[in-house]
Amino acid sequence: MGIFDGIISGFGVALTPMNLLFGFLGALIGTAIGVLPGLGPAATIALLLPITYSIPSPVPAVILMAGIYYGAMYGGSTTSILLNLPGEAASVVTCIDGYKMAQKGRAGAALGIAAIGSFIAGTVAVVGLTLFAPPIAEFALGFGPPEKFALALLGLLMAVTLSGDSTTKGLIIMVLGLLFGTVGIDPISGKSRFDFGVIELQSGFDFVTLAVGVFGVGEIFYNLEQQGAAEIVTTKVGQVFPKMTDWIKARMAILRGTLVGFFIGIIPGGGAVIASLVSYAVEKKVSKHPEEFGQGAIEGVAGPESANNAASSASFIPLLTLGIPSNASIAMIFACLLIKGVTPGPFLIVEHADVFWGVIASMYIGNVMLIILNLPLVGIWVQLLRVPYSILAPVVILFTMIGSYSIANQAFDLYTLIAFGVLGYALRKLKFEAGPLPLAFILGPMIEGAMRQSLLMSGGSFAIFFTRPISMTIVALFALFVMGQIIVSVRRSSRCARVQKAA
Repeated sequence: MGIFDGIISGFGVALTPMNLLFGFLGALIGTAIGVLPGLGPAATIALLLPITYSIPSPVPAVILMAGIYYGAMYGGSTTSILLNLPGEAASVVTCIDGYKMAQKGRAGAALGIAAIGSFIAGTVAVVGLTLFAPPIAEFALGFGPPEKFALALLGLLMAVTLSGDSTTKGLIIMVLGLLFGTVGIDPISGKSRFDFGVIELQSGFDFVTLAVGVFGVGEIFYNLEQQGAAEIVTTKVGQVFPKMTDWIKARMAILRGTLVGFFIGIIPGGGAVIASLVSYAVEKKVSKHPEEFGQGAIEGVAGPESANNAASSASFIPLLTLGIPSNASIAMIFACLLIKGVTPGPFLIVEHADVFWGVIASMYIGNVMLIILNLPLVGIWVQLLRVPYSILAPVVILFTMIGSYSIANQAFDLYTLIAFGVLGYALRKLKFEAGPLPLAFILGPMIEGAMRQSLLMSGGSFAIFFTRPISMTIVALFALFVMGQIIVSVRRSSRCARVQKAA
């Protein structure tokens, strides 16, 4: 099936009433979650994962989760602009100039350019996904266990080192995720590992319980403690469609943000947060008036908002073609596919073409839904900010526990849910980035299985990873990446030492 035929069949799948409904619900929930500061897409998808058990087909389940993910990217700008409080992490940069624009009475223009930039970037990124995903999947069909091992290992390392400020903390969380992934029955020997005599642990930790606990319950605990007295700058947004002068200033920022976001989104660990930061730095660098940044420059809103939406769409490329989740939110969607009996990777386009093309087509439709939800209905989202978090949080916790219990109908899942919730809260308090935890939990068994299969193929020789061209290339990239991180770390340490000595 060619790309053109595939996307036509995908629209046939995405335009069915059920899939349209789930796409709309995903966009609606995602926008609401982006608007409400505190949860974010990863936590929300984790909280809603139990619902996917009751959805009969994998297509609407994944469309729902994908809609929540890129919908949150749209909605996150609202609180950044009106409250100076990011609705989700990728909108942190939007606060800098978006809030200043709102203070100057230009909240409507800021919200409008953020929505339009997000729509353009999201659509362009989905076009890139349509064009690049099939050839990448076809190339990946030649991957054997050595190539899968090297690729998963490289993806995990990049995700860990790029997802937070501290590489050391990222590695600690990675090891913790790998340890959680080893609990249960060894898939090759059949022996029980790290169950400590607890029968329920013989089947291992459930990913849904882990994700809901760390990202959902833990995030709610932390946000209940952190609630401050942020005030909306204005409840009267005014004209949300940018003026011609605003559009002229922002058009190139949208284009650059789209390109930056797309290419960073493909990299495991890159994601929307890094894309928005890089985009803001690029805009400030190329601007003829860099002194305006931080004072309400519309380019400082258009570029980062375009970048984070392009990155969110582009991050589906490694998921759908290689089976490698690139960030925490995509890891939840990866788990959703596994729950529905679908294994992401190069065979997805062959074995589950309806899922592959249906999800891509739904993203085109979802972007149209989101521009409608974010421009004409912006006043409703402003009013949503008035709902106290102290009311929302207990309701969310209640439904979380019901959903977690319903998976296997056993109280042990509630105990582990609470334990992972406490862990997630502790990680936030200690300023650990929790993103590598679910990635390591998912990729760990994949890495272990591929390595053991490779060693069985080679009679126990590690040379198999260095004699096959693709795996050797990936291992070389892995080594270069590690060396680069070491060099950066040494330079940073020497710079700090010189500063301290000079002081």
